Amino acid sequence: MPGSAMLVEGLKRELKARGITYAELARRIGMSEASVKRMFAQRSFSLQRLDEVLAAAGIDLLDLTRTALDAPRLIAQLSYAQEEELTGDPKLLLVAVAALNGVPVDEMVATFALTEAEAVKYLLRLDRIGFLVLKPNNRVKLLVERTFDWIPNGPIQAWFRREAAADYLDARFDGQGELLRLFSVMLSPASTQALLERLRQVADDFSRQHQADARLPYQERQAITFMLAARPWLPKAFGKLRRER
Repeated sequence: MPGSAMLVEGLKRELKARGITYAELARRIGMSEASVKRMFAQRSFSLQRLDEVLAAAGIDLLDLTRTALDAPRLIAQLSYAQEEELTGDPKLLLVAVAALNGVPVDEMVATFALTEAEAVKYLLRLDRIGFLVLKPNNRVKLLVERTFDWIPNGPIQAWFRREAAADYLDARFDGQGELLRLFSVMLSPASTQALLERLRQVADDFSRQHQADARLPYQERQAITFMLAARPWLPKAFGKLRRER
C-alpha cells in the first residue's frame, strides 16, 4: 500500500477513535460533508488541508505516522494453493467475492442459491485458508486487499479466461454505467512505465471508492466490474501484414 494511502487510513482510524464523524470534521474545517468524503476517498489532501484536519481533530502528526505504520498489512497476493482452492468450488468463490464487496450473509442468502448454513460454512473455509477472519454474528474482517494481485497464469487468471472473460466482453457497453475504450499508442519504455503506474493508481482509487460506499445499504449499491489491461500488442490481422525482416 502506498505511503499516502497508509497515512489516510491511519487518519481515518484516529478520527474514528475520537468519535469524529465526517460531518463533524466538515463543520470544524468549514467544508461540506460531501467534500470531506471525496477528499478521503480520493486522498486529495494538500499539506495545508492536512494541517487543518489534524488541528481540528487534535491529532499529532507523529502519532498519526505511528498509527499508519502500526496498521496490519493486508495480503497483496494469494498463494497458489489459496487461488486453487477458491477456484475449485464455484460457491466458495462466490462467497469470497461477496465478502470482498462487504455483502452480509443475509443478503448473500437472499440474492443467491445459498442457505445461511452454506454461507457460514464457506466463510469458515475462507477463514481457514487465511482469506478473512469470521467474527461473531457472521461479520468478517478481510485479510486480503480488495484489489489483490492475481498470480500470472495462476488459477484465478485461468478461471477468468475460461469462465468470465468472454462473458464480460459480450456486451455493447452503451448502457447506463457502462464504458468501453480501447486505445493503441506508441510510447517509450519510460512513458509506458509511467502509464502503468497511473493505471495502478486508478485501481487504488476504485478500491477506495468501494470502501467509501461500503457503509451504504446493500440495496443502494450495484456490482460494477472494472478491468484494466495493458501489454505490447498488435492485432493478428495486422501482424499478418507485417514485412518479414
